Amino acid sequence: MKTTLKDIAKAAEVGTATVERVMNGRGNVRPETVEKVLVAARRLDYRRKLPERHRGLIRIEVILVRPETTFFARLSRGFERIAATLDSSVSVNRTFVNEADAKSIADRILHPAARRSGLILAVPQYGAVGAALRQLLGQGVPVLQVMTGMDSGDAALVGIDNEAAGRTAGLLMSAMQRRSGPVVALCHSEVYSVHRRRIRGFSQGIERHGRGNLNFVELLYTFDDAMEASAQLVDAMRRYPDLAGLYNAGGANFALCDVLRRHRATDGIFFVGHELTERTTSALREGIMHIVIDQSPEAQARRAMDMMLSRLGVLDTPVDNPPIRFVTVTSENI
Repeated sequence: MKTTLKDIAKAAEVGTATVERVMNGRGNVRPETVEKVLVAARRLDYRRKLPERHRGLIRIEVILVRPETTFFARLSRGFERIAATLDSSVSVNRTFVNEADAKSIADRILHPAARRSGLILAVPQYGAVGAALRQLLGQGVPVLQVMTGMDSGDAALVGIDNEAAGRTAGLLMSAMQRRSGPVVALCHSEVYSVHRRRIRGFSQGIERHGRGNLNFVELLYTFDDAMEASAQLVDAMRRYPDLAGLYNAGGANFALCDVLRRHRATDGIFFVGHELTERTTSALREGIMHIVIDQSPEAQARRAMDMMLSRLGVLDTPVDNPPIRFVTVTSENI
């Protein structure tokens, strides 16, 4: 049955005259009302081409950090590819902010450059950011989180089971490292709860599955900075000459690999890290890295976007949010 303007009006809970004004681009309709009409029309599969003035009226903003890093670059490209497939009434705007500037992140959450329909966050968990998120949720704006992980039932977290990823790292290191010795782990810092969960899982994995040969002795913060990561590893190797294991829950794997090459420690230290890239693939082939856990940022972008479109009413079915499957890669399945 063909969808009529009356059908759209009923679904949007507005008058038929309002729908007619929206569909003919006549103006004098509040943006919020236009958005309701467009969502209803899309849900009812109304085929008419939208007026140019209404293109991109349903605006979804994605706030990210550090475009130079592999994870966030892949996540951003994932959102970019998805945006290219969406209806012309929906636009996706990606905004990169300074990871270290909590105030600017909070300001962007509360004061967007243009009116937004929904927000997807992939930023650190500073106190000011959490306060801004709670304020925004109080305004009724749909919010989803990728990597952020602040406690809020109204802003669901999309991503892998990070504790399970850490436990997997601990399990495989315990099973595959033949020699004994201390183990250190590295992560960004305390501002990403997903990293804290990975470290907690790793500790559990070593404890549960270890044969008494490995001892998790220290957690080091690198802020995913290459120079800091290198310095921390060099110092750890000095303090623990018999270092047997290295787990990196964050970024800058390439810098750690360079240290291991320079110190010719590639045979003795079992190295598990995250993110499958050209560099980590090469490190697996060389035997410098032994396990890479990839968290499929493209799948996280797809899930987050589907959930947001469902919350905005563009999709008429709910989207479940079980953990995204992570991929465990070795030199045998590159």
